[in-house]
Amino acid sequence: MRNTWTALLACILVLGLAAGTAEAKQGRGNGQENKQEAKASDKDRNEKSNKKDKHDEIKKNTPVAVTDDTYGESKDHKGHNGHNGHNGHNGYNGLLQAVENTKDKPAGAVIANLLLTKYPDRLTSEQVAELELIRNSDKALTKAAELLDKNGNVTDAVYMQEEAVLADVSNLDSYKKLDVFSRKAGRSSGMKLFVNGEKYDAKPINRNGTTLVSFRTASEALNAKVSWDPKEKAVTVSRNGVSVKLFVNSAKAYINGQPYSIEQPASIVDGTTMVPLRVIGEALGANVKWEPESQSVVVYEQSTISEAL
Repeated sequence: MRNTWTALLACILVLGLAAGTAEAKQGRGNGQENKQEAKASDKDRNEKSNKKDKHDEIKKNTPVAVTDDTYGESKDHKGHNGHNGHNGHNGYNGLLQAVENTKDKPAGAVIANLLLTKYPDRLTSEQVAELELIRNSDKALTKAAELLDKNGNVTDAVYMQEEAVLADVSNLDSYKKLDVFSRKAGRSSGMKLFVNGEKYDAKPINRNGTTLVSFRTASEALNAKVSWDPKEKAVTVSRNGVSVKLFVNSAKAYINGQPYSIEQPASIVDGTTMVPLRVIGEALGANVKWEPESQSVVVYEQSTISEAL
């Protein structure tokens, strides 16, 4: 799993790009104002110059920086839980208010991270849980990926969207977005296998509407134990007290000893034993989905979804 800090730093990069665009627009606006000022009388210009000098003098004598004034602490006041600091629209309360207004935006992930790292002792367990969700929100990460792509950083957009996939492995739209960015970045297309948000290099194959993967890939992806019986030409996959036995070129399978009919049997392709993923995955308690636009086979487990909520 890619480090979440990479995603947060990319979010900050996105915010910087957006701020740069805003400053550029503001700069163009200031240019127009300067043209208008050039037409003003000498008296007006002198008055504006005097006001600016007074403002600069006041600013110079002010020891607190803008960021400190917004998010910093004051030693002259006692804040929440006996901590030094002022609240109001500044500091801890200011961040709480800001994160409420930016939950589904890239800034929300950054602000949530600030709260979790700078003020952990002031947060309730409920607030921590909510902020963790915002920090890892797939919606916020996808929007950040779109901004990166818009600013020409396609490779970073791919990495960001991979984080969005991991944030909610059951959201099939995230896999579609990832495929779009990957194509732009020149990455190979075709069928892909994702298990709990992680992409596997071993490509699956489609046979008459059934997805087949190598039995070694199935065992690694689902953390299952696999055994091969050369006499019976049978593969047995087992995990958590559940076993699935498949026979090469046979439409019959056994799940915990009970016989079942399957649409597509296991087969040997180029010397590799390929097994039907859906049969094994669902028998072992996983969800197996097919996302047609990106040609992605998506496997995820309910325990993974519960842990993210």
